[in-house]
Amino acid sequence: MARKKTAAASAASLELPAVLDLKAAAPLAEQLLAMRGSPITVSAAQVERIGAQCAQVLLSAAATWKSDKASFAITGASDGFESGLRLMGLSTERLMEQEIAQ
Repeated sequence: MARKKTAAASAASLELPAVLDLKAAAPLAEQLLAMRGSPITVSAAQVERIGAQCAQVLLSAAATWKSDKASFAITGASDGFESGLRLMGLSTERLMEQEIAQ
């Protein structure tokens, strides 16, 4: 997973790995936590497989960024990413629109 900071938009960028399984969940959470407070764009273009733990990390991140009033976007969602989310009753759009429980 590569982390880049774009000068133009000053938004952090994170490229997700091909396999988002249980082993990828903790490192993904750590990377996202390190980027907290900045607008972020997450590229899901390379994802072949996503498991429930990483989906949960991304759901939590989307809710956190929304709570912080910062931009959180997932771009280039691959077929593997979308189909994995669908198996869990989710979609990229729904993931990014998570409501914060008050």
